[in-house]
Amino acid sequence: MQRNSRYRNCPLCGGALAQKQVKEGERKRLVCTHCGFVFYIDPKIAACTLIEIDGGIVLLKRGIPPAVGSWVLPGGFVDLGETVPEAAAREAREEVSLEVETGALVGVYSYKESSVIVVVYEAVATGGKLQAADETLEVKLYSPREIPWGKIAFTSTRDALGDYLRRYYPGLRFPAAH
Repeated sequence: MQRNSRYRNCPLCGGALAQKQVKEGERKRLVCTHCGFVFYIDPKIAACTLIEIDGGIVLLKRGIPPAVGSWVLPGGFVDLGETVPEAAAREAREEVSLEVETGALVGVYSYKESSVIVVVYEAVATGGKLQAADETLEVKLYSPREIPWGKIAFTSTRDALGDYLRRYYPGLRFPAAH
Protein backbone atom coordinates (compact mmCIF):
# COMPACT_ATOMS: atom_id res chain seq x y z
CA MET A 1 0.00 0.00 0.00
CA GLN A 2 1.50 3.33 -1.04
CA ARG A 3 0.54 5.81 1.69
CA ASN A 4 2.87 8.63 0.60
CA SER A 5 0.40 9.93 -1.98
CA ARG A 6 -2.08 10.87 0.78
CA TYR A 7 0.12 13.56 2.29
CA ARG A 8 0.56 16.88 0.53
CA ASN A 9 1.66 19.38 3.21
CA CYS A 10 4.35 19.50 5.87
CA PRO A 11 2.97 18.95 9.41
CA LEU A 12 5.46 21.52 10.76
CA CYS A 13 5.21 24.51 8.44
CA GLY A 14 2.47 23.68 5.92
CA GLY A 15 4.87 23.74 2.96
CA ALA A 16 4.46 21.40 0.00
CA LEU A 17 5.83 17.87 0.33
CA ALA A 18 7.77 16.31 -2.54
CA GLN A 19 9.30 12.88 -3.11
CA LYS A 20 13.10 13.16 -2.76
CA GLN A 21 16.05 10.87 -2.26
CA VAL A 22 17.35 11.63 1.27
CA LYS A 23 20.06 8.96 1.49
CA GLU A 24 21.73 7.04 -1.29
CA GLY A 25 20.40 3.52 -1.58
CA GLU A 26 17.15 4.24 0.26
CA ARG A 27 13.70 4.76 -1.19
CA LYS A 28 12.42 8.27 -1.82
CA ARG A 29 10.88 10.05 1.15
CA LEU A 30 8.44 12.91 1.53
CA VAL A 31 10.44 16.09 2.15
CA CYS A 32 9.11 19.60 2.76
CA THR A 33 10.15 21.93 -0.06
CA HIS A 34 10.06 24.86 2.37
CA CYS A 35 11.69 23.77 5.67
CA GLY A 36 13.35 20.48 4.67
CA PHE A 37 11.46 18.33 7.21
CA VAL A 38 11.57 14.64 6.28
CA PHE A 39 8.12 13.09 6.78
CA TYR A 40 8.70 9.39 7.45
CA ILE A 41 5.67 7.20 6.86
CA ASP A 42 5.93 4.54 9.54
CA PRO A 43 3.69 1.52 10.08
CA LYS A 44 0.99 1.33 12.72
CA ILE A 45 1.14 -1.41 15.36
CA ALA A 46 -1.88 -3.51 16.24
CA ALA A 47 -2.05 -5.82 19.27
CA CYS A 48 -4.25 -8.91 19.40
CA THR A 49 -5.02 -11.73 21.79
CA LEU A 50 -5.59 -15.38 21.07
CA ILE A 51 -7.79 -16.55 23.93
CA GLU A 52 -8.74 -20.20 24.38
CA ILE A 53 -11.62 -20.96 26.76
CA ASP A 54 -12.75 -24.54 27.42
CA GLY A 55 -11.22 -25.75 24.14
CA GLY A 56 -12.68 -22.92 22.07
CA ILE A 57 -10.82 -20.01 20.49
CA VAL A 58 -12.43 -16.57 20.86
CA LEU A 59 -13.22 -14.96 17.51
CA LEU A 60 -15.31 -11.88 16.91
CA LYS A 61 -17.30 -10.76 13.90
CA ARG A 62 -16.19 -7.26 12.91
CA GLY A 63 -18.76 -4.49 13.07
CA ILE A 64 -16.57 -1.81 11.45
CA PRO A 65 -14.67 -1.47 8.17
CA PRO A 66 -12.60 -2.98 6.82
CA ALA A 67 -14.05 -6.48 6.49
CA VAL A 68 -17.37 -5.90 8.31
CA GLY A 69 -18.96 -9.28 9.07
CA SER A 70 -15.70 -11.25 8.90
CA TRP A 71 -14.06 -13.05 11.82
CA VAL A 72 -10.91 -11.89 13.62
CA LEU A 73 -9.07 -12.17 16.91
CA PRO A 74 -9.77 -9.44 19.47
CA GLY A 75 -7.34 -6.61 18.75
CA GLY A 76 -6.66 -3.11 17.59
CA PHE A 77 -4.15 -0.31 17.41
CA VAL A 78 -1.67 0.48 20.15
CA ASP A 79 -2.17 3.93 21.67
CA LEU A 80 0.72 6.21 22.52
CA GLY A 81 1.57 5.73 26.19
CA GLU A 82 0.65 2.05 26.47
CA THR A 83 2.70 -1.08 25.95
CA VAL A 84 1.80 -3.59 23.26
CA PRO A 85 0.59 -6.17 25.85
CA GLU A 86 -1.49 -3.47 27.58
CA ALA A 87 -3.11 -2.59 24.25
CA ALA A 88 -3.86 -6.26 23.56
CA ALA A 89 -5.58 -6.61 26.96
CA ARG A 90 -7.48 -3.32 26.48
CA GLU A 91 -8.76 -4.43 23.08
CA ALA A 92 -9.99 -7.76 24.50
CA ARG A 93 -11.89 -5.82 27.17
CA GLU A 94 -13.32 -3.35 24.64
CA GLU A 95 -14.33 -5.87 21.97
CA VAL A 96 -15.31 -9.07 23.79
CA SER A 97 -15.77 -7.86 27.41
CA LEU A 98 -13.03 -10.08 28.85
CA GLU A 99 -10.30 -9.15 31.27
CA VAL A 100 -7.20 -11.04 30.16
CA GLU A 101 -3.64 -11.63 31.15
CA THR A 102 -1.33 -11.75 28.14
CA GLY A 103 1.17 -14.57 27.91
CA ALA A 104 3.47 -16.01 25.28
CA LEU A 105 3.95 -14.31 21.96
CA VAL A 106 2.14 -16.14 19.16
CA GLY A 107 3.89 -14.08 16.50
CA VAL A 108 4.57 -10.76 14.82
CA TYR A 109 3.02 -10.39 11.37
CA SER A 110 3.93 -7.87 8.70
CA TYR A 111 3.28 -7.82 4.97
CA LYS A 112 4.70 -5.61 2.22
CA GLU A 113 1.23 -4.56 1.06
CA SER A 114 0.05 -3.55 4.54
CA SER A 115 0.85 -0.51 6.68
CA VAL A 116 0.09 -2.43 9.89
CA ILE A 117 2.36 -4.66 11.98
CA VAL A 118 0.28 -7.11 14.02
CA VAL A 119 1.54 -8.52 17.34
CA VAL A 120 -0.45 -11.48 18.70
CA TYR A 121 -0.23 -12.82 22.25
CA GLU A 122 -1.73 -15.86 23.89
CA ALA A 123 -4.02 -14.68 26.67
CA VAL A 124 -5.93 -16.16 29.57
CA ALA A 125 -9.34 -14.81 30.55
CA THR A 126 -9.23 -13.66 34.17
CA GLY A 127 -12.64 -11.97 34.40
CA GLY A 128 -15.55 -10.45 32.58
CA LYS A 129 -18.20 -12.19 30.53
CA LEU A 130 -17.63 -13.19 26.91
CA GLN A 131 -20.00 -11.03 24.88
CA ALA A 132 -20.01 -8.75 21.87
CA ALA A 133 -19.00 -5.22 22.79
CA ASP A 134 -17.53 -2.18 21.00
CA GLU A 135 -17.14 -2.60 17.21
CA THR A 136 -18.25 -6.26 17.47
CA LEU A 137 -21.34 -7.82 15.84
CA GLU A 138 -20.96 -11.26 17.39
CA VAL A 139 -18.49 -13.25 19.46
CA LYS A 140 -18.09 -17.00 19.42
CA LEU A 141 -15.87 -19.78 20.73
CA TYR A 142 -14.67 -21.97 17.87
CA SER A 143 -13.07 -25.33 18.44
CA PRO A 144 -9.87 -25.64 16.43
CA ARG A 145 -11.70 -27.92 13.96
CA GLU A 146 -14.60 -25.45 13.46
CA ILE A 147 -12.68 -22.24 12.67
CA PRO A 148 -14.45 -20.52 9.73
CA TRP A 149 -11.31 -20.24 7.59
CA GLY A 150 -13.22 -18.92 4.57
CA LYS A 151 -14.62 -16.03 6.62
CA ILE A 152 -11.42 -14.87 8.34
CA ALA A 153 -10.85 -11.15 7.68
CA PHE A 154 -7.08 -10.71 7.62
CA THR A 155 -3.99 -12.65 6.60
CA SER A 156 -2.49 -11.89 10.01
CA THR A 157 -5.45 -13.56 11.77
CA ARG A 158 -5.14 -16.60 9.52
CA ASP A 159 -1.37 -16.77 10.07
CA ALA A 160 -1.63 -16.34 13.86
CA LEU A 161 -4.30 -19.03 14.13
CA GLY A 162 -2.13 -21.33 12.01
CA ASP A 163 0.95 -20.72 14.16
CA TYR A 164 -1.05 -21.33 17.36
CA LEU A 165 -2.68 -24.51 16.04
CA ARG A 166 0.64 -25.92 14.79
CA ARG A 167 2.09 -25.28 18.28
CA TYR A 168 -0.74 -26.78 20.37
CA TYR A 169 -2.63 -29.04 17.95
CA PRO A 170 0.17 -30.50 15.80
CA GLY A 171 -1.94 -33.23 14.18
CA LEU A 172 -4.78 -30.93 13.15
CA ARG A 173 -5.26 -30.24 9.46
CA PHE A 174 -6.38 -26.78 8.38
CA PRO A 175 -6.06 -24.63 5.24
CA ALA A 176 -2.54 -23.45 4.45
CA ALA A 177 -1.79 -19.74 4.72
CA HIS A 178 -1.86 -17.75 1.52
